[in-house]
Amino acid sequence: MAEPSAPPEEPQDQEKKTESGKWPSYTMVEDRMRRIYFKFYKETYKKSEIDRKTKELISIAASLGFNCSGCLQGHMEKAIQYGATKEEISEAISIAMGVAAASVVDQTDIVAEKLQIEHFE
Repeated sequence: MAEPSAPPEEPQDQEKKTESGKWPSYTMVEDRMRRIYFKFYKETYKKSEIDRKTKELISIAASLGFNCSGCLQGHMEKAIQYGATKEEISEAISIAMGVAAASVVDQTDIVAEKLQIEHFE
């Protein structure tokens, strides 16, 4: 199940399904650790040297990199809310695509070196 893009203010009642009919997130994390996570999460989005729109664009790329659909949806919505243009969102997505492609090359280079394979040299 995808994680929500932002943790709730207070942990949900873990005994019941949410209004959407889905089982609530964070059911496998004890309350103490959930509170620590929520505090950390909120801290990362507070005012800092990086403006909120940029943080949301970074979050779009990170959501793609970590395969978190719920995160991606929430951060896309927030990026738009904070003024990101379609071109800026596209660029964040393209950067994530580039890193993903580079990771495939990196993995195959490591294996090729270990196996001493040079297919196209």
